[in-house]
Amino acid sequence: MVSTPTTAPRRLDPALLKLAGVVVLGALMSSLDTTVVNVGVDTLSEQLHASLPAVQWVSTSYLLALAVVIPLSGWAVDRWGAKRVWMGALTLFLVGSALCGLATNIGELIAFRALQGLGGGLLMPVLQTILARAAGPALIGRLMSVVTLPVMLSPVFGPVLAGFLIDTLGWQWIFYINVPIGIVALALAALRLPAGEPKAGERLDWVSMILLSPGLAAVVYGLIVVGDGGDPLGLAWLAGGLVLTGLFCRHVLTTKHKPLLDLRLFGTRGFSVSAVGTFLLGAGLFGAMFLIPLYYQLGQGQTALQAGLLLLPQGVGVALVSPFTGRLTDRFGVRAVVAIGVLAIVAGTIPFTMLSAHPDDVVLIGALVVRGLGLGATMMPTMAAAYLVVGKESVPRAATLLTICQRVGGSLATAVLAVILHSLLAGNPAPVAFSQTFLCALVIALFALVPALLLPRKTS
Repeated sequence: MVSTPTTAPRRLDPALLKLAGVVVLGALMSSLDTTVVNVGVDTLSEQLHASLPAVQWVSTSYLLALAVVIPLSGWAVDRWGAKRVWMGALTLFLVGSALCGLATNIGELIAFRALQGLGGGLLMPVLQTILARAAGPALIGRLMSVVTLPVMLSPVFGPVLAGFLIDTLGWQWIFYINVPIGIVALALAALRLPAGEPKAGERLDWVSMILLSPGLAAVVYGLIVVGDGGDPLGLAWLAGGLVLTGLFCRHVLTTKHKPLLDLRLFGTRGFSVSAVGTFLLGAGLFGAMFLIPLYYQLGQGQTALQAGLLLLPQGVGVALVSPFTGRLTDRFGVRAVVAIGVLAIVAGTIPFTMLSAHPDDVVLIGALVVRGLGLGATMMPTMAAAYLVVGKESVPRAATLLTICQRVGGSLATAVLAVILHSLLAGNPAPVAFSQTFLCALVIALFALVPALLLPRKTS
């Protein structure tokens, strides 16, 4: 009798893991830079003589730049090859980082952060392309679960690292630290990444790029100016941004060529629900990440390092639950997991709406753990639910749209909450001003409960 050998599943061989290590080094820097600046807001405000609404643009410009450049990744990889795009994006990120450290005023820093974001926004989608090609369909799931772990832990260690650098070396080093790490990543990429051959691809939708980028920036800026005192100029910016955004939507829906973003996906109810949920969860994540370290510094007189350490519980909560969200949604369904997660975010935010001159630190630490558990249980399942209702060929375009929704939601919430806090601090004690601003963040979280309850019950 001849036995038929069974084919054992392939393992993640060392060469593949080394390749993953090379690209994750660059992606990790980009991920860290979405949160490290939040710990330095108070320091930047003091040393660059800028108001909170102005300083928040250091975060907002980065998030907006990430959002608008992500759709370019597929076209760029086809046009120049994955290795060239990766090294070019990493170089742009490093140049932007170095210039941020050299900035002498808030305007320069905002501009250089946008440049940094243009490079950083390409890193994660190009990473996924490189690894998908190297691993193949059979191994890409396991490989991405390994690769995303360091990125997932960035909210845990990013604020602590930023606080240490600010207190010991100065705020410039939260940007300078990227340079030596990035040079190593570039050298490794030159040696290890497969060359890849450019191929003929779709023409780039330049019209969308020209309309979308300034349109989003003008809308956010207009909302800030209007909220900061009702200046008619703010209304002009807001109206102009809405016009550009409207023209972008019209162009994308009527063009005969492949559009930059496939807005027709919003015609599917399930995708629209996921997109709205992702937008609101992004607003809740990045908006609160702006407020919490600022409260510890302005409201409690903590140093940047202490504020970073006090953020650890939220990062730990995210890290604890994130590895299990897939299994939880398989067992209980997307709707139940995300709804409970949103309620956890709400519960974790409530203590920050009742701050006093001498708050109970144990309660706040516990609240941050609960917030982290909620964040870890909501973002990925909400985005994954969208893939259940779109065709397989539409998944890359859906992923791009959802990522943009998250970043735009975060940038908008950060801008609006900064304006609210700035106006409240002018006439109220710090605990009162922060409590009322956190109440606005709580309302955002409550709104996220609506799309959560409209998500599908099951994952298949």
